Amino acid sequence: MKRIMALFGVAVLIAGCGGGSGGAGNRLSIATGGTTGVYYVYGGGLAKQLSANIANTQATASVTSASIENIKLLATGKADIGFSQSDTAADAVNGTGSFTEKQGIKALARIYDNYAHVVVAPGVAAGKVADLKGRTVSLGPPNSGTQVVARRMLEAAGLNPDSDISKQQLSINESVQAVKDGTIDAFFWVGGLPTAGVVDLATTRPDMKMLDTSDVLAKMQAEHGEQYVGLDIDMSVYKLTGTIKTVGIANVLLVPDTMNEQLAYDITRTLFEKKAELAAVHPEANKLDLRLAQQVAPVALHLGAVRYFKEEG
Repeated sequence: MKRIMALFGVAVLIAGCGGGSGGAGNRLSIATGGTTGVYYVYGGGLAKQLSANIANTQATASVTSASIENIKLLATGKADIGFSQSDTAADAVNGTGSFTEKQGIKALARIYDNYAHVVVAPGVAAGKVADLKGRTVSLGPPNSGTQVVARRMLEAAGLNPDSDISKQQLSINESVQAVKDGTIDAFFWVGGLPTAGVVDLATTRPDMKMLDTSDVLAKMQAEHGEQYVGLDIDMSVYKLTGTIKTVGIANVLLVPDTMNEQLAYDITRTLFEKKAELAAVHPEANKLDLRLAQQVAPVALHLGAVRYFKEEG
């Protein structure tokens, strides 16, 4: 862990955030997620590229509970860049769901898609989400996008997340360890492919399984919108066999709506110009696409990002 922390320069910056002038002594805090999730790795790679390619800029990536917490950090000036699922970002700009009022955020780009993982411990008889009734299940950590999706998936399967399961609220690291220890039956995780924590579990417990969740997709779309899509997980990314159908959610890179236009432009430019370097850190960066990146509704693109995309045609 110390080696990873050193590699990505991870630190939590509560003060000194850089929403001011682009390239003029910026200290940028990037809110990511748990240490074995894609946000953390991607954010560390992005921090390195921003520090190297925007003049007088030092960027660091911080460990968080992910989407909900990241947006709250952005809105309160405690972070400058944040990763989020698009469903959570939609709640934030509308002041619904986990947010009691509209949050002051803008998007730089849609970056890649998250995949809902419903991981079941070895020996647990469950073939679909509804079969988790009565089981001990982690929904993800508080203030995470995973928890938003987990609750919606359970509700779409006809289960009450607060009464039909024995609910746990564990990070991806804690969930993986709990399966190894036999203290939970299943856990939800929403992230890119591959997620290091799931790789670890599949390596040490190859008899684990993941549920096909395609049966809850239509109801989730009806209740919450077309931001939920059907995606397939090729289990070879976890060195397992077969393909699992599941629910997908886009990821967006967010900033405060008060960020200086030039700084937002510089961050967006670096994101795309250094795609190859970011992909060397995590393969999900290969999904960066100029046309797809602009599809961030209902969040508005920051004017700095708009300028970059116009220049690129």
